[in-house]
Amino acid sequence: MNEFCVALLQLLPEETQEGNLQKGLEACRRAKAMGADLALFPEVWNIGYRLEQPPEALAEAAIGLEGPFLQAFRGAAEALDMAVAVTYLERFAPLPRNTVTVFDRHGREVLTYAKVHTCDFGDECRLTPGDGFYTAELDTKNGPVAIGTMICYDREFPESARVLMLQGAEVILVPNACPMEINRLSQLRARAFENMVGIATCNYPYDGIDCNGHSTAFDGVAYGEIRRGDVEARDTLVVEAGEAEGIYLAAFPLDTMRRYRAREVHGNAYRRPSKYALLLSEEVRPPFLREDARRG
Repeated sequence: MNEFCVALLQLLPEETQEGNLQKGLEACRRAKAMGADLALFPEVWNIGYRLEQPPEALAEAAIGLEGPFLQAFRGAAEALDMAVAVTYLERFAPLPRNTVTVFDRHGREVLTYAKVHTCDFGDECRLTPGDGFYTAELDTKNGPVAIGTMICYDREFPESARVLMLQGAEVILVPNACPMEINRLSQLRARAFENMVGIATCNYPYDGIDCNGHSTAFDGVAYGEIRRGDVEARDTLVVEAGEAEGIYLAAFPLDTMRRYRAREVHGNAYRRPSKYALLLSEEVRPPFLREDARRG
């Protein structure tokens, strides 16, 4: 079977960026030993999602692609022959960004994405939103797989995963930092179902930054290949972690997913985009008016 194995690195952050670097590199080595094709970190790993700092402190903590933190993960990806999706507070003007970069197994940067739907009602009001959604073809030992990325709060907007599906994504990587309860897990399940894509989400374990683990993966294959009478439904859940720190392997059955996408009725098969013009409107009416919301 042609599988794409994602290691969900549900790790507790250290007190320093150097600590997170060393712990992250060790986790990548463990993920490779488990058979992973890609290692996925939770949101803003370089500082453990500690965004409550004043703007000047955040600016000092922000890093660039050329710096030693990210270059170490680039080197690890090449040395381990395994892709790494590493998250960080990105140095950016006028304010830092919440970013993930994917290095492929050859150490090449194949995708960099900054969070579009920043949580402007909280600490992320001090960040710059990203400028769009992106996909890339990732080379793996079993052949290419089309990946996309979205981050945490992006999940709460169906358009995020929909745009990635329309760009060709087969598996969407979702770094995360929040309590994952039944409703948020249901959002991820829905994004996988309605777009016929895999969704891999990595959260922080239960700790002091308002997280509770429950990293998950859904493959989006809602129905079996053979139907007799009633619809033969199946659970799209690939794996769900508990609250504890650990590395959890999610194996996406790419052959099954691709056959499913080629025959089923969701995704882009029967959409009518000409009827959706209102989705592009910038107008906001009550009860959704918020003084802290940024547009554009």
